[in-house]
Amino acid sequence: MGRRSGRFQKGRIITISAAHFIHDVYTSFLAPALPRIIEKLDTSYALIGLLAPIQRIPSLLNPFVGIIAERPVMKYMVIFSPALTALTMSLIGIAPGYIFLAVLLFVSGLSSTFWHIPTPVMVKELSGERTGKAMSFYMVGGELARTVGPLVIMGVIGLWGLEGAWRMMPFGFIASLVLYLNFRNERLSANNGVRSNHEGSYWKIFLRFSPAFILTGGFTFFQAGVKSAVTFWLPTYLELSEGYSYIFADISLAVLQLAGAAGALMSGTISDKLGRNKTLCIISLSTPLLMLLFINLNGYWIFPVLIPLGFFMFAPTAVMLALVQDLSSEKKAFLNGIYMTINFFISTIVYPLVGIMIDHLGFTTSYYIFGLLSFGAFFVILLIRKKLEAVTDKSVQTVS
Repeated sequence: MGRRSGRFQKGRIITISAAHFIHDVYTSFLAPALPRIIEKLDTSYALIGLLAPIQRIPSLLNPFVGIIAERPVMKYMVIFSPALTALTMSLIGIAPGYIFLAVLLFVSGLSSTFWHIPTPVMVKELSGERTGKAMSFYMVGGELARTVGPLVIMGVIGLWGLEGAWRMMPFGFIASLVLYLNFRNERLSANNGVRSNHEGSYWKIFLRFSPAFILTGGFTFFQAGVKSAVTFWLPTYLELSEGYSYIFADISLAVLQLAGAAGALMSGTISDKLGRNKTLCIISLSTPLLMLLFINLNGYWIFPVLIPLGFFMFAPTAVMLALVQDLSSEKKAFLNGIYMTINFFISTIVYPLVGIMIDHLGFTTSYYIFGLLSFGAFFVILLIRKKLEAVTDKSVQTVS
């Protein structure tokens, strides 16, 4: 991005984080709008169930988008993504049929990929030596969006109906305009847009940094069961299995998500001071212990546990984004694309497995198993940390 500055450019990082928030608010419209979409299109649950995968299919292109983002085109990918996502997601309410809706969701997924691959590289370039803190600023925008987005679309539907969602479109356009005014004169590309072959082919780069992907992938795999259980399944668990009201269940999820936003905000900064591995070790031990405690509590006593559980459960992403950006390579966008692709496959595999286990074993037994399995993340860190240090920027190691 031009020449990298050694200072922490707080204003610009907050601008990107705010745009991240606006962008991800739109991508969270689908799930809350589904009952109205089903009613309008009168289609089967099987076809409706395909909409989320259709929206996520572009995630398979992450490594290739990462390669493209090494070039100056990164600037336009970043600037126009909020507007394109706003355009497509605001039109889902007026989609005349299933095919049109599927196309809108596919394009929104492509736009989301164009946003999420290059922006961490931008944030890295603006962070000076405090990459973790910058990634925390960046991630809190996305985490808050997942809390606010469903409330926004529910309010829109209440005021104007599903067809009135198009009224939300201008906010994404404004976000793109603000990004354009802030970054139009910058050379937003990894390695300043200069092609360099001294690291070898992309396959060799992938193999060289495979310890980082084993760590992030292994960590994500062992903690994905807990994350699914207490995000996607939490209201169902509390209402259908434990007998609480839907209001209590929804409040519990909101508390968890807000605590998660705090974890995303603080974890990166903490990792700048403690180091990435130490921070992930603390998270990997705290999450399963809190999960096991949560299962054994009732009533309002769950909230003192849900708060730290949400904090630690959402904390790793900022740390792992910083870890990927710490790797001693000029191909930051490509490496971030690989990391995002691994996360996509793990979530695709684990989330259905969680549902299958709940079907066969019930909520309580499954939750115990997920809690115990999540200790595996700690052992992944112990096995990989030495190999990871060998491929990490030495200047970063001295800071963290």
